[in-house]
Amino acid sequence: MTRPPTAAQRRVIEAADPVTGRLRGTEAQLAALVKRGLAFRHPRPPHDHFLTPAGHRVRETAPEAPAGPAADTGVFAARVGGEEAPPASGPDRRREVHSAWQGLLELRRMTNPDGAVNRPCGWERTHLVRAAALALEAAGHRPAGGDADGYRVRATPQPEAVAVYAPDAETLADCAGTLERAGWQTGEHTEPRTRVRYLLASPRRV
Repeated sequence: MTRPPTAAQRRVIEAADPVTGRLRGTEAQLAALVKRGLAFRHPRPPHDHFLTPAGHRVRETAPEAPAGPAADTGVFAARVGGEEAPPASGPDRRREVHSAWQGLLELRRMTNPDGAVNRPCGWERTHLVRAAALALEAAGHRPAGGDADGYRVRATPQPEAVAVYAPDAETLADCAGTLERAGWQTGEHTEPRTRVRYLLASPRRV
């Protein structure tokens, strides 16, 4: 059985960029995480280190990790819509969202084999709801919450697919366009019992 990370290694993991997984630490710390399979060293300059999927799992199951997207921990989380205590909107939030989206594009460039930024990367495929929500929020769509109605992104039983709900057909179509420009493929569906229309969105592979 693999030994758990040391306290020092866990601190490095928990301090990783919440979107890109980029790590900061001493060469010895980073090398130890690579040896454990929790990080990898990017082959292209500046040869930064990033969390592997196993490293992300350690980070998200850590006792100090936030319990949910609205936890007041200072860790950025995209608005999925319908949070009980959503973060305040305003210029600061817009800057955070823009920075997170730029970081995600950089992660695509560094981790997609061909360096493509118009196609989702591995991190997005393991964080489908957060990735789709970030694409929508970064494009200026309004999430549902409080007295405002807007998009809601939810997990589905289907592999590599999320459901996106919107208050009306026009907004739903706008969300579909945004996701497709962000490298997702979408299709409209109707829930059999409620007759509610929604998008089924999946990260595009090619």
